[in-house]
Amino acid sequence: MKYILIGIISYFIGNISFAYILGKIFANKDVRDYGSGSAGATNALRTFGKKIGAMVFLGDVLKGAIAVTIGIRWGGQTGAYIAGAFVIIGHNWPVLLNFRGGKGVATTIGVMIFVNFFLTSICVVIGLLTIIFTRTVSLGSIFGMASAPIVAVLFVRPFDTELLVFCLFIAGMSIYRHKDNIKRLKNGSENKL
Repeated sequence: MKYILIGIISYFIGNISFAYILGKIFANKDVRDYGSGSAGATNALRTFGKKIGAMVFLGDVLKGAIAVTIGIRWGGQTGAYIAGAFVIIGHNWPVLLNFRGGKGVATTIGVMIFVNFFLTSICVVIGLLTIIFTRTVSLGSIFGMASAPIVAVLFVRPFDTELLVFCLFIAGMSIYRHKDNIKRLKNGSENKL
């Protein structure tokens, strides 16, 4: 029962869309009507500028961290994985915004900082280096997320099945959420910074 409760609470924490809320407060606009149509930090940055983009990023990281903290307190490491999965799902497919959310990168970073800081640090470096060299945020996000299962096996805990399954899940979810970006990357029409 406690794991179900962790999942439900985390899902609704994920529904708190800082891109939507801050866009409405500061610009009276729905971020989903602009750019990529995503209610996330990158689209907020492109639509509303650096200040709001940074605030959205920090808010999304924070909600991931809060959900995992609740998961750990109530259900240990398994609770952390459940909370992490559901807060990201809530961000990506928020019922309060008709299931039109973000792509979950910042929220996943917030989750992973508390799940395993060392693993997260390596994945963030991989993502940032990709962005720096390609000037393409989506490519950095995809590479950073996709590297999580590999980093978990090679550098963190190679025999931790729960961690590996969790990393495979978040990597798969991130790649799926970036499917339109992948199409644009293939045909050379993806936006650059």
